[in-house]
Amino acid sequence: MGLRRFFLYSIMTTASQLPLWRQLQSVAHVLQAMLSGASGTAAINAVDAALRPGVQALSFAVWRHLGQAQALRALLAPRKPSPQLDALLCSALALLSQPGDPAYDAFTLVNQTVEAAKKNPKLKAQAGFVNACLRRFLREQPALLEQVAQQPAARWNHPAWWLAQIQAEWPTQWQSILTANNAQAPMVLRVNTRRISVAAYLQQLDAAGLQAEPLGPVGVVLRTATAVQHIPGFADGLVSVQDSAAQWAAPLLLAGLHGPTPLQVLDACAAPGGKTAHLLEFADVAVTALDIDAQRCQRIHDNLLRLGLSAQVLTADAADLPSWWQGQNYDAILLDAPCSGSGVVRRHPDIRWLRRATDAAQLARQQARLLAVLWPLLRPGGRLLYCTCSVFQVEGQGQIKAFLDSNSNASLLPSPGHLLPGQAVQWPGLVDNPTREHDGFYYALLEKSAA
Repeated sequence: MGLRRFFLYSIMTTASQLPLWRQLQSVAHVLQAMLSGASGTAAINAVDAALRPGVQALSFAVWRHLGQAQALRALLAPRKPSPQLDALLCSALALLSQPGDPAYDAFTLVNQTVEAAKKNPKLKAQAGFVNACLRRFLREQPALLEQVAQQPAARWNHPAWWLAQIQAEWPTQWQSILTANNAQAPMVLRVNTRRISVAAYLQQLDAAGLQAEPLGPVGVVLRTATAVQHIPGFADGLVSVQDSAAQWAAPLLLAGLHGPTPLQVLDACAAPGGKTAHLLEFADVAVTALDIDAQRCQRIHDNLLRLGLSAQVLTADAADLPSWWQGQNYDAILLDAPCSGSGVVRRHPDIRWLRRATDAAQLARQQARLLAVLWPLLRPGGRLLYCTCSVFQVEGQGQIKAFLDSNSNASLLPSPGHLLPGQAVQWPGLVDNPTREHDGFYYALLEKSAA
């Protein structure tokens, strides 16, 4: 659902209890928390449940236009205000300056932002300043937008270091990557084809008044995002929410792999369990799913219960073998390694503002450690699929080149490599027709020599 439709729906259902200034206060609080290093998701989850849908929709819009908003605030208020006031001003400027059909007219948004300041004891004295800044923006909007457009971080709404890295690593694709990052991601479902065909499920969606199109062998993309409780068959385990790029993991790892039945598969770093479930839907396999976080392991259990599937779920650090490994070898290992998340910015637009320039290299060291520890657990002739939801090369092709250089018993099988957001990709048997409807991912399929 687009921002306008989603937010107007939340307003229509709660308008009498939830004035706009209250939502703007929460949006500013979420932004301040995020700029202080907190996860945007966690900050939104801490918002009052009645406010949360609207606050999430507005916060996502703010994060997608934050670079421009910060540059505008610097012009309108050169002396940087307090973090709390800065967050409120930047939130309002991001919402006022976004293109398209906004959820509110500009004057309503300005008035309600001023009201949000007045209702906050710490900002009450600054309400006039807020009013002056925002009304100046309305008067001088074209000139101010033209001025900040000269700043790359404002034009592309990404930190300067991120822009520099993407431009250096993807010199011909960087603009389409950043443009895709700033778009809203569609809602994609994975159909459990053991239970129902894609064609039959599309008929169920149509009967429920939900427009959708097939995407890949088991995917369906909805025209309009819908709460899962309103998706036919979701509660009964017919479908799961999963981006189309993530749906490549199970078939890449298991298609054509021979061995004893059932194949023994390790899903390292498995939470929240989407790929674990897809492995079990794709083939008759026995899966051990690991994750270091107990709460996230509970999400694996919940997802498997909804889908009627079972796996051995262990709470452990995959790199700490004595804490979980019982000495068995695996036919296949899925290593969906911790990463920067630079490929899923369109779904998590706060990521670009949370990450630092040194993060990818630090995470790459963790990825290398996991590869080194897990590779000996793979039987000869087995496969390990390394994947990250990152477009940074140090977490993708650079990581795998270093691994192959130091492991003579590893060979790289045909693999998609980097899937870049905004770039048309296809892969025989997975996506036959080129599609741009995917997150950024990296896939490398490694085989262990039998000798």
